[in-house]
Amino acid sequence: MRLMIVGFFLVFASVTGAWAESYAFKTKATTVGDPVNLKVYSTTDIDIVRPLIAAFQDLYPHIAVDYHDIQSIDLYDRVIRESDEHKKTADLVFSSAMDLQMKLANDGYAEPYQSDTTSAIPAWAKWRNEAFGVTFEPAVIVYNKSYFKGRKIPNTRAELETLLNQDNSDLFGRIATYDVQRSGFGLLVLARDLEHYPSIWNLVRAFGRNGVKLYTSTAAILDRVSQGKFVLGYNVLGSYARARAVRDPAIDIVLPDDYTVVLSRIALIPRYAETKAVGKLFLDYLLSKDGQRVLAEEAGLNAIHPQVEGPNTANALRLNKGRSLRPIKVGPGLLVYLDQVKRAKLLKRWEQSLNGR
Repeated sequence: MRLMIVGFFLVFASVTGAWAESYAFKTKATTVGDPVNLKVYSTTDIDIVRPLIAAFQDLYPHIAVDYHDIQSIDLYDRVIRESDEHKKTADLVFSSAMDLQMKLANDGYAEPYQSDTTSAIPAWAKWRNEAFGVTFEPAVIVYNKSYFKGRKIPNTRAELETLLNQDNSDLFGRIATYDVQRSGFGLLVLARDLEHYPSIWNLVRAFGRNGVKLYTSTAAILDRVSQGKFVLGYNVLGSYARARAVRDPAIDIVLPDDYTVVLSRIALIPRYAETKAVGKLFLDYLLSKDGQRVLAEEAGLNAIHPQVEGPNTANALRLNKGRSLRPIKVGPGLLVYLDQVKRAKLLKRWEQSLNGR
């Protein structure tokens, strides 16, 4: 039975405001007999993925790329619809919607694939050689540097709770996080907080007492922290926050010392892909050392490959944060809060805690 998903889905794209668009990248070969086409469905913004496609076509200039930037629920529905109607679908699906990607794989819509390249990524980042994590992206605290000049920056959730419980009238209405009732990303990291921090509901109550502002857009939180309208954003997607902090002297980020949740964009090859061979070629490139370097150095997403070095890599994060990192395992555990009853209970507890109950 197909799961009905109404009103909720995990999506990094939704928290950055991406729209569905299609982009055609012609072959780079000067002479092409029969060009090969690669069709990609993704939630990743075109400006982020463009350098990956360009580098891939430098290696394979005879391959034209048809890239579809799609909201995650639409991507999920399209793969299922095209597959069930026995139409040819994308050759590769590259999505930030960890739960929906796992749902596709778990329900038999992914083609198994194993290669030397896929074997090189960590075991926790892949499932049955069908779903593959390709990035290593932390959830962070973002803060306004001017406000915290001379003040202690909270480096743990306990320290953040202590700050919020103090009599700081200038904090009221100036703390932000995701609206977990509308943001799947926000709900995912809240679920991880439940696993790792027994006092999470006390922190949520402290948010409520301080008039926390709730958003579905990462950009909206970052803009307001930069402007000083907000002084702190909690559980913000680190890849976007870090990229903003590099060019914006008004803000900085904290990877909490108690634990830092790490998420991965998941790639898979649909079982009814039009050209599975070229989908496998692109997947191998995404997971290769060369592809991961481009992903880290030019696309601004943290590389997951254990042999890729540099600031935007899993290795750099592990060196700096060590055991505090909590990567989300790629596997059926991601499906828990697609269950309507469990999700409803979690959302009810969230609302009650915000209201001081």
